[in-house]
Amino acid sequence: MDRAQVEKISKALADETRLRILEAISNNDHMNCGEIVSMRGVTPATVSHHLKILSEAGLIDCRREGQFVYSHAVPETIKAYTQTLTKMAHGKKSAPRR
Repeated sequence: MDRAQVEKISKALADETRLRILEAISNNDHMNCGEIVSMRGVTPATVSHHLKILSEAGLIDCRREGQFVYSHAVPETIKAYTQTLTKMAHGKKSAPRR
């Protein structure tokens, strides 16, 4: 994983609302937008914004089924992210920025 991707994921996870959304999605097989909106403190207007950032960071994947869009976590991204952070913490160089 390159440094730019690490930065993108770190920024996505730094937001409390996005972290809550990712946790909720991860605790379920998948969630649709309506289920995410039903979480306290998340408005419909912000859900799509937060989902877009999580998706661009590779933390979730979204798929349309009829009128619903379902989001599910991508654990491989978290695994690669934590492995890269571990390497960085041990003084090993990460991939260069693109």
